[in-house]
Amino acid sequence: MDQPAVITDRYGNQTQVPRVVGPIRRTRPVELRDMQFLRRNTDRPAKITLPGPFTMAQQARNETTATSRSWRWLTRKRSTPRSAICRPRAPMRNDPEAAKRYAVPAINRALAGLTVPTAVHLCFGYAAVVKQQKPTGYSFLPQLADTVARQISIEAAQPRLDLGVLDDLAGKTIILGVIDLADRTVETIEQVTARIRAGLARVPAERLILAPDCGMKYLPRETAFGKLCALSAGARAVRDRLAQEGAP
Repeated sequence: MDQPAVITDRYGNQTQVPRVVGPIRRTRPVELRDMQFLRRNTDRPAKITLPGPFTMAQQARNETTATSRSWRWLTRKRSTPRSAICRPRAPMRNDPEAAKRYAVPAINRALAGLTVPTAVHLCFGYAAVVKQQKPTGYSFLPQLADTVARQISIEAAQPRLDLGVLDDLAGKTIILGVIDLADRTVETIEQVTARIRAGLARVPAERLILAPDCGMKYLPRETAFGKLCALSAGARAVRDRLAQEGAP
């Protein structure tokens, strides 16, 4: 980082990133203390997010003689705390051609040996940063059916995603974004339930998990809390309705 490189993303934004000038090796666990903190404070299932191979590769410049393929392996995960849910964040939509060649093997290697539930999150970017630029579809999604990850996490609320893409992920649990983080107005229960119902039209209830689109990093705490309350209330309303209809 003393002499960072500059990369340009697909929207023309320039960002300083580290330069990789020698071999990469794992020197210590990452996020271990975070999970230990969670475990001390709850006995409920806990989730922790780890950057995936594509995220790491895109946020640094490789100036070694390593091949592109070996560069993709740089984030191999060795172990994870009990009850954690790993979610390698994989912005594969930015480079779909490279994703076709490397993504599935890289993800599978990163998750090798894990026995806890795992998920891959395809990120369109923080809503505060990427506002009007989010597409209505993923350029790399059906291929994730071949990953060992049990769950696929997608953004659907802000980009108004065409949920027909979920048909290609039969067998996977879908973590569906039903909270729009670009709009600071807290959703109504009706808005949330409509988004949930749209998901249920494609995915059975036992394979659907509800979530915000992505991180709430840029939202005021009060707004974030309100949106989470709306999410819970919407989920409760749909669950009660399904029970009335006799659904499992």
